[in-house]
Amino acid sequence: MWDDWNNDSPVQTQVFTNSSDYSNWRDNSQPRRPRDDRRNNGYRGGNRGGPRRGGNDDATMIKVPSKFVGKIIGRGGSKVNDLQFESGAKINITKETEGDETFIRLSGTNDAVSKAESLIRELTIERDSYVREVKEEEPPPQLDEPQEEPKIVDWRAVFAKCDELEAEKWAALPPIKKEFYFEHPEVTAMTEDEVEAFRLESNNIVVERTFKTENSKPVPKPVVTFEHAFHKYPEILEEMKKAGFTRPSPIQSQAWPVLLSGEDLIGIAQTGTGKTLAFLLPALIHIDGQNIKKSERGGPAVLVMAPTRELALQIDKEVKKYEYKGITAVCIYGGGNRREQIKVLTDGVDIVIATPGRLNDLAEAGHLEVKYVTYVVLDEADRMLDMGFEPQIRKVMYSIRPTRQTVMTSATWPPGVRRLAQSYMVDPIQIYVGTLDLAATHTVTQIIEIIPDDDQEKFRTFMNFATNLDPSEKVIAFCGKKARADELSTELTLAGLQCQTIHGDRDQSDREQALLDIADGTVQILIATDVASRGLDIDDITHVINYDFPRNIEEYVHRVGRTGRAGKSGKSISYFTRGDWAQAKELIAILEEAQQYVPEELYKMADRYASWKEKKDASRPPGRGRGGGRRW
Repeated sequence: MWDDWNNDSPVQTQVFTNSSDYSNWRDNSQPRRPRDDRRNNGYRGGNRGGPRRGGNDDATMIKVPSKFVGKIIGRGGSKVNDLQFESGAKINITKETEGDETFIRLSGTNDAVSKAESLIRELTIERDSYVREVKEEEPPPQLDEPQEEPKIVDWRAVFAKCDELEAEKWAALPPIKKEFYFEHPEVTAMTEDEVEAFRLESNNIVVERTFKTENSKPVPKPVVTFEHAFHKYPEILEEMKKAGFTRPSPIQSQAWPVLLSGEDLIGIAQTGTGKTLAFLLPALIHIDGQNIKKSERGGPAVLVMAPTRELALQIDKEVKKYEYKGITAVCIYGGGNRREQIKVLTDGVDIVIATPGRLNDLAEAGHLEVKYVTYVVLDEADRMLDMGFEPQIRKVMYSIRPTRQTVMTSATWPPGVRRLAQSYMVDPIQIYVGTLDLAATHTVTQIIEIIPDDDQEKFRTFMNFATNLDPSEKVIAFCGKKARADELSTELTLAGLQCQTIHGDRDQSDREQALLDIADGTVQILIATDVASRGLDIDDITHVINYDFPRNIEEYVHRVGRTGRAGKSGKSISYFTRGDWAQAKELIAILEEAQQYVPEELYKMADRYASWKEKKDASRPPGRGRGGGRRW
């Protein structure tokens, strides 16, 4: 192993046997010392508890550069103990030095000493400065033959060839059929004034081409009833009747004509407004309308990506409510049974609902083929970008044919979502209900309780609320930390109140059981972190408690959206302390937009925070931000 060991090694070795002096390793100019054998036994490391066997107990003195002594000893002697244990030798780092080198005494069997020396050598190699000498070969004789000029790569031609091969790959797949809309005569008869009046009454629906061009087609008119959208699909109408729906929600009335016409769609609406059903029913018709059978397809036809397991499971539950032409679905997510998910994919499935991480995992492993996907949904796109899933999304979208139909839903319209739409959508139609500005649903009464910045006071306030719940009420209480969620759950249980918790440290089966328990009324209270602030679709949640106010106002909006769903009213109560004052200004805007009461103290907190921040910024040296500027 030391064939290429540098002769100028920093470790020098001298061996002496069991003699009465050190003359074998030390020159005569040094004073002689009697050998001290008092520490032969009882040292930590090596062969513990007695004399060694299997060889002569010779001692070896080695010299190492003093700068490596600390490295050999390790923190609290941990490294030297490890070396002794691994080698079986006793290692004594003496206080004697010679120039810049320190003496180390090794004792034990020959094999043990040799092993210890090798380990110490390994530690003391200066790898950065170690350069192995290589004999330079003489250059070959120069011939008078003409030298070839270096080739210049025509990258435009390379990219053109790449595009050509890509087009050939997609052309080999069966063509996609996307148009399934038959406008009802009553919709055709609607005038432009009637259309605008209907959109205004339906919570101010605004619809337009996001990146309008001269060749953009007119936007389809909205439908007023289920029959207007699905009069050619009686099985869908039957499913709507069984579900008990009476009329489309605002986003559904405009989204169904758009999606059934084969257009790409961006749906911006508050939570709980029926966005899932808006893209789901056209997806079912799209699958059935393709010219290729499931057995011949080789993969799913529809892919739905969601940011969290809870939202993915909620969409899967919604899909399985409706029976249409034997269409099947599977939900794949991290924490679920991977083997079972692979089996369902192998057997063949029409719809895959997935979180980006597990989706990429199974696609890279060859268990999921996405090139056959013709209808893609990016649900809660803003949330996926917030969670850092953009690379995974782009990787999957690159593997899907560019002629697909793409749907994107979001509660907000930040630059990242707009950038994603520009990359992967073709002349999309954007539908937004209400306003593009961040807003909480208007079916929720929002109450802000200003309380002292004191944990005990906050806890007493919450327990007073929880112990006075009516039997018909259900609550989701949001905490900022997992430990706080567990703590509240324990206190509620000790007080005789049945509750459940849901956060990232709980097993997936426990999280699913928690959702089932709050949905079926087994418990009235669900304690949650922000992992559950989106995607939970429990219609009868009456209250949302913001026990810890969220770190940003977007999370506040999505937490509040867990109540007041499906046309029902709800109430949110937020405990607001001085520690939350940075959010006061944006919270006021949300409350005012929804015409909610704003406590006077909240206005004062916003003003005090603005003054404090202004003074802080003014006192900061010019040209320096937090941390003294950038570190890159």
